[in-house]
Formats: sequence, structure tokens, C-alpha cells
Amino acid sequence: MANTPYPESYYAASANAVPPRPALQDDVETDVCVIGAGYTGLSSALFLLENGFKVTVLEAAKVGFGASGRNGGQIVNSYSRDIDVIERSVGPQQAQLLGNMAFEGGRIIRERVAKYQIQCDLKDGGVFAALTAKQMGHLESQKRLWERFGHSQLELLDQRRIREVVACEEYVGGMLDMSGGHIHPLNLALGEAAAVESLGGVIYEQSPAVRIERGASPVVHTPQGKVRAKFIIVAGNAYLGNLVPELAAKSMPCGTQVIATEPLGDELARRLLPQDYCVEDCNYLLDYYRLTGDKRLIFGGGVVYGARDPANIEAIIRPKMLKAFPQLKDVKIDYAWTGNFLLTLSRLPQVGRLGDNIYYSQGCSGHGVTYTHLAGKVLAEALRGQAERFDAFADLPHYPFPGGQLLRTPFAAMGAWYYGLRDKLGF
Repeated sequence: MANTPYPESYYAASANAVPPRPALQDDVETDVCVIGAGYTGLSSALFLLENGFKVTVLEAAKVGFGASGRNGGQIVNSYSRDIDVIERSVGPQQAQLLGNMAFEGGRIIRERVAKYQIQCDLKDGGVFAALTAKQMGHLESQKRLWERFGHSQLELLDQRRIREVVACEEYVGGMLDMSGGHIHPLNLALGEAAAVESLGGVIYEQSPAVRIERGASPVVHTPQGKVRAKFIIVAGNAYLGNLVPELAAKSMPCGTQVIATEPLGDELARRLLPQDYCVEDCNYLLDYYRLTGDKRLIFGGGVVYGARDPANIEAIIRPKMLKAFPQLKDVKIDYAWTGNFLLTLSRLPQVGRLGDNIYYSQGCSGHGVTYTHLAGKVLAEALRGQAERFDAFADLPHYPFPGGQLLRTPFAAMGAWYYGLRDKLGF
């Protein structure tokens, strides 16, 4: 079987050393078979192992191969749709439960990094940057909303204050979240995988799940082996393919593009982002950026619906970077890559159970770094019989894309064009 390597990226080039992990080549039995060794699968596996379950993880390529190892590396709280939107759709009781969980993912990441001594360049502090007075007004109401759910590490930034944290002339203000922050995302995933193995979990790489035999004792088949389990957790997200058809109809893989500059040196890096916070703007089609441990600027943005790889990523993203930082016009781009995340129509995650023993979480819609870590805990709780928090997510409505898989890409792209126009016109 072909060996699928990491796609070329700054993260793959600067990844910590890891042991070889063989493909599954025989039949094994386990308590829980986790499909996918990204954040959702690794977080689930870790919580289950800490609670005494025997866990086997199947990964089609390599640990963190998908969005977990390619994203912007930003720890951003809440969900892709905020708690007020959830409240309007599901009512106050369910919204209270989901609101209470909205800031938990970042705490879980920090606990994991500390407990398992994961080397992933963790830095505290994330900035939401407003380009218009309307966006600033939204941040003011967002701060009030988040504080209502007990989140207190927030500071509004006026025009003078935001200039102190980011050297960009475009912004009229912003909000600093000190419980936000940034990490080397692939090294976080690799560190979590090592933690899984330290507790007796087994991870098979190059072992795609090709078929699930459902029933009282479900079996997951790979090209060269199979896993018989009491429970299955499906955590493939944008890389699941059509393994579970009923999940594929309700979600759409989307590509996002990222570039990394050459090392900027201490002085220039400090001028751009003096406190080393990460930044995202408040546009619907947002740009995001941060410094790496070796003082490169990582800059991402743009969405390709249907997850095609654009021909020239640098041509798409470099102009966005230079709009924010014209002072980087002579800086070389060392890496450019794309990665897929999974979009849902509601932009809320989809969590649920198929039959009695197949659990899933998918569709972070661009808010995956923190949500996936929470999802792992919530799925593990459900397998232990504590389903209240799981049910709060499972009860969110799931909608199929209009026109099914044929029309979901043009439908979403049309929506993005509309919101992109609104961003440009400042609506």
C-alpha cells in the first residue's frame, strides 16, 4: 500500500521527531476504535485511556495529517457561530450548557501541554482586530456575551492600544483574549499521540478505514486488517470521504491557504507583533496571522469551497499579507500550503450517535483547534454513560446542503461571494 507522507508545509518541516508507526496488518480487539488521528480522535483517545478504556486509533496517513497539522495554529474560543446565535436557535437551557463549554477547549490544550510536557511553542494571547466601527461594536457585544458565561480574560482595545499589539494601520480597534493564544499545531498533535501511546493506546498509521461493519460488535476494516470494538468514534472530519454516507451529505470539505515567511529576525518580528499575540480580523472571510517559534510570520486566509488545491497559494495570500504589513514587501515566502476543514450549513459542529455504538463529531467550520479538544472529552463522557454535555451538542439541528453533494459547492461559494462583498463594502 502507498505510503502517504505529510504535505509540504512549515509545520512538517519543523516537526518534532516521532517513532515509526506501522500499518495495521492483522485482526485486533479493543474497547474503542477511533477513526482518525487528528485532534478529535487523539483527544477522545486520551480521555478514554485516562479512564481505563483500551483504545486503538486508525489513521489513513500520519498523525495530524489533516487540518490538525496544517491549520493557522490559533487557540480561538467559542464556536464558529457564537452563543447568542445558538441561544436563538435552541433556547436558553441548551445554550447555557453549550456556553459553559465554549471556553473549555483552550483549557484542555493547556492542561495537555503541561501534563504531558508537549513541546509546541505555546504562547498566550489572541487578538480580534476590527476594520470598521461596526465590527468594533460587534466586539463590544461579544465581550458582554462571553462575560455572561464567565469568561473574564478579555480587554477591549481602542485604536491606540491595538497599535501597541500589532503594527497594522488598518485596524480601528480590537479585543484581546488572554485565554486565546497559539501553538505549533502539528507538534501539539504529535505530542498528544505520544501521550496516547504512553498510556497504552495503539496508533496505526497508513491504515485507512475502508468499511464499517455495523452491529452489536462493530468491526472496522482496513486494507490489511480489521478492528473489532465495543464502540467506534468517527473522527475523520474533512478527510472522512464517504465512509459514513449519512455524515457526508451534511457537510462540505473546504480548503484554506497558509503561507510562512522566511525568519524575520527578532527586531522586525518584535516591531510587527510586540507581545507575540496571534491576530484574526473580524471579516466573514477573515485573515489570520502569528509568529512562529523561529520568528517567521504565518499568514492565512481565503476559502476554496469543495477543497480543490489552488494552483498558486502565494499569489492568493501574499497580497493579503502585504495589505496588513506593507513593510514585508521584500520578505521571501519559504512555505505555502493548503489544508481542508469541514463546513456545515449551520456552521455549528455535528455530534451524534449511529445505532448504539458508533459516535461521531465533525464540522468545526473553522473553529477546530479548541472545539476538537472539547469534543474528545464530551465523546469520552458519553461512552462512560455521562451524556448530558454530549446531548447538548447532539440536539443541535443538522441540515443537509440544498441540492445535495452536487450543488453544495456552488451554493456555499455564492454565499461566500455575498459575504465577501459585504466585507469589502463595510456592511
